[in-house]
Amino acid sequence: MQQKIIILDFGSQTTQLIGRRVRELDTFCEILPYNKFPKDDPSVIGVILSGSPYSVHDKEAFKCNLDNFVGRYPVLGICYGAQFISYANGGKVEQTGTREYGRARLTSIDLDDPIFKGFDQDSQVWMSHGDTITAIPDDCQVIASTADVHFAAYASKSNPLWAVQFHPEVFHTTQGTLLLKNFVVDICGSKQEWSPASFVETTVRELKEQLGNDRVILGLSGGVDSSVCATLLNRAIGKNLTCIFVDHGMLRKNEFQKVMDAYQGLGLNVIGVDASDQFFKDLEGVDDPEQKRKIIGRDFVEVFNAEAKKITDAKWLAQGTIYPDRIESLSITGMTIKSHHNVGGLPEDMKLQLCEPLKWLFKDEVRRVGRQLEMPERLIKRHPFPGPGLAVRILGDITREKVRILQDADDIYIEAMHDYTMPDGTSLYDNVWQAGAVLLSTIRSVGVMGDERTYEHPVALRAVTSKDAMTADWAHLPYDFMAKVSNEIINKVKGVNRVCYDISSKPPSTIEWE
Repeated sequence: MQQKIIILDFGSQTTQLIGRRVRELDTFCEILPYNKFPKDDPSVIGVILSGSPYSVHDKEAFKCNLDNFVGRYPVLGICYGAQFISYANGGKVEQTGTREYGRARLTSIDLDDPIFKGFDQDSQVWMSHGDTITAIPDDCQVIASTADVHFAAYASKSNPLWAVQFHPEVFHTTQGTLLLKNFVVDICGSKQEWSPASFVETTVRELKEQLGNDRVILGLSGGVDSSVCATLLNRAIGKNLTCIFVDHGMLRKNEFQKVMDAYQGLGLNVIGVDASDQFFKDLEGVDDPEQKRKIIGRDFVEVFNAEAKKITDAKWLAQGTIYPDRIESLSITGMTIKSHHNVGGLPEDMKLQLCEPLKWLFKDEVRRVGRQLEMPERLIKRHPFPGPGLAVRILGDITREKVRILQDADDIYIEAMHDYTMPDGTSLYDNVWQAGAVLLSTIRSVGVMGDERTYEHPVALRAVTSKDAMTADWAHLPYDFMAKVSNEIINKVKGVNRVCYDISSKPPSTIEWE
């Protein structure tokens, strides 16, 4: 039986990050709404309570019944989780005017407590709280403080329960991974059996049992998730998988053929559909980004459905949905945070059952599974690319000429990233989370090329570093690289006479411009 850590989500922006940190410890975890703790699940070995945007005193604050798990499993409360545990058990949480945001130093750490095994006495942590715990339950004792907050961490004397006011899951808590390891591995007793190899073995076996001899249809995008999904299904059911790859005309330069060749090299049964005429016709004159997305999404479904209906004996639709897609698509309050194209059910007239082999994986885990499946590194390391493609990297309406300009500029940029070698021997492309060019087609700028005055479009280059795309910082690209790329784009791409670099981070900006 696979061991499992339950993470109860009280609405924190870093709940997914807790999950990723636990998975990095080769331990399976499941993120559930704060009030949905599973009853009588023998695979559960521990429980983590996340942070929250609320104060425990807020009328709308999320609260749960701690008796469902405290005393039955080891429990770790983080930030709001620590405050709620104290508040619910006779402690005090107050607005004292002493708020902590950002870096802090732990003092008076009880290094004999198992949660702090191996810690340095002066350890940096990341705080983000307005309320302060001013008293802890009678059966608890303080095990760490900061200069401003006495109860920075406490533990129960009678139950396996720990609570920390800081965020061990974030990068800025320097020994946060050690704390989580102490909890998950040493305290909860994880056998650390969650690995790409075990996932592939288990999933292939389950897919064979689930699908039998049924035919499955999968929509490919050329991205990492759908590619790994296809390879995994192919290992389980072989030629009973039919993949459909739709070209809406706004892919990267020569991408349709490159991806088709890569898929066929993997032995996949792929149908390629060039539907670009329909997409360009329906996008004519449309400049609103949300409208572009809706038109492309609608047309994609129409084209995909028409092709899928030709496979009359299909019983399943497979999707490359990953775990963050499902978490983000519906918040714990029921309010949509982010609509995702893979989440939301099937068209009624397709009458197909849904198969999602990657639904428990985070993005970095998908890549690890791809390597386990011995897929080409170029496919595994591909940067995320928006479903609507270059349509949302062209400001203004869409024409074939604008797409051609952007494809040429983007191709120069991305290939140069692949070719540029960093001091550690890796490529610049592999050191960036996501990169792409943006055509500012609603703007023209004056330039001089040769002896002629030009009045053409600027191109903005975008590159960001990130772990999970929830936050992102602009990538500090080498100056010699930027100078070479700028010069090459202006000299070789007709219609461009200026290149800019986007140095905004997320938040407040998004990664994509539209």
